[in-house]
Amino acid sequence: MRSIPILLIALFVSLAGAQTDLKIYDIIEAVSAENLRSDVKTLADFGTRHTLSDTLSETRGIGAARRWIKAEFDKISADCNNCLEVFYQKNFVPKGDGSRIVKDVWIVNVVAIQRGTKYPNRFIIMSGDIDSRVSDPTDYTSDSPGANDNASGMAGAIEAARVLSKYQFESSIIYTGLSGEEQGLYGGKGLAAYAKEQGWDIIGILNNDMIGNIKGVDGVIDNRTFRIFSEPVPPTETERQRNRRRFYGGEVDGISRQLARYVHKTTKTYMPEMNPMMVYRLDRFGRGGHHRPFNDQGFAGIRIMEAHENYTQQHQDIRIEDGIAYGDTFEHVNFDYAKKLTAVNAINLASLASAPPPPKNVEIGGIVEPSVKFKWESSEGATGYKIYWRDTTSPTWDHSRYVGDVNEFTIEGVVIDNFFFGIAAVNDSGHESIVVFPSGTFRN
Repeated sequence: MRSIPILLIALFVSLAGAQTDLKIYDIIEAVSAENLRSDVKTLADFGTRHTLSDTLSETRGIGAARRWIKAEFDKISADCNNCLEVFYQKNFVPKGDGSRIVKDVWIVNVVAIQRGTKYPNRFIIMSGDIDSRVSDPTDYTSDSPGANDNASGMAGAIEAARVLSKYQFESSIIYTGLSGEEQGLYGGKGLAAYAKEQGWDIIGILNNDMIGNIKGVDGVIDNRTFRIFSEPVPPTETERQRNRRRFYGGEVDGISRQLARYVHKTTKTYMPEMNPMMVYRLDRFGRGGHHRPFNDQGFAGIRIMEAHENYTQQHQDIRIEDGIAYGDTFEHVNFDYAKKLTAVNAINLASLASAPPPPKNVEIGGIVEPSVKFKWESSEGATGYKIYWRDTTSPTWDHSRYVGDVNEFTIEGVVIDNFFFGIAAVNDSGHESIVVFPSGTFRN
């Protein structure tokens, strides 16, 4: 009889060890579809938010839109005892800089920083795009409501700020509206360069571009699947790093791909009803998004978006043609779905901002041995480490072992040739860093 409670206790301890952070569930519940609906409607009602549109009107154009976005961030900050640093970041782009820049323009981003309590110079970023367009990318006067592309992503960033500003995190979170996306990713280029100049330690950027459509042009209706686009390796890698991959692997293990895996894992843990779909590509075929300029600077960045696009509602003049209503208008946005994808962002921002920095100088050994060995530099704030591994053809980290507060470890009986490996830092609250793929090898 005495063995029964012992078994129950053991089961409880096992479940407790796997228990998630309860506040993450509160964050999911706090995201409001009605707030998203209201914000998308406001943004769409500015008529056009084209990068080259009116900046003086209070009711129409990108100037009015960005002032409203800043005012919303200021309002959120006032509600959390001025917890957000809200400012414009801008860059001048002269006429002719690109084929879509037909007149001189200031590319103005709206930035809101929620400083971390422990690592104020480490940042995880959520972005949406301010600007919109119609069929002709240089037409800056026609109505271009851009309800889904990309008022939905911009509204998501604002709503994430409303929810997460109620909490404190160890690392900083940035919520931002980027301009100039449709003209050539100018807003992202400006903020990425600014981040580099400021010496920001960027964990990664979650670029949200179209998170509100569930009915695809192919007729598929799906309110649970979303895509995570990520490039395989950074474009800034060295020739030595490229050569190492031929012998040690890692062609699908760059920093952006690890960020994508983190989002996939967090979503499946806290929102198992969702179907995150990792796409092994920088962006959609031949197209681009505002995470790319951050990738170009060597930062991790991914694109989060709907799985089923409707091209009749993207980059279209508003019209009815052959019985088809063209145009990116308000009635096409599904706000329950936008709520889900906003929650996906919020829980990943919270998880990453609650985690310790990742281990550095991760090395792996075990060539021609029946075991695999690891060494790494300890991370500030980490109370332990978790070793992950997966089949070389698997998209996700499928196996793991917590190894405690050490900086080297050997896993017996696992052959190095058959798997890929990585290590994450863990703190006393159970939050994990992004997994780090080994950057070096050693022999004992």
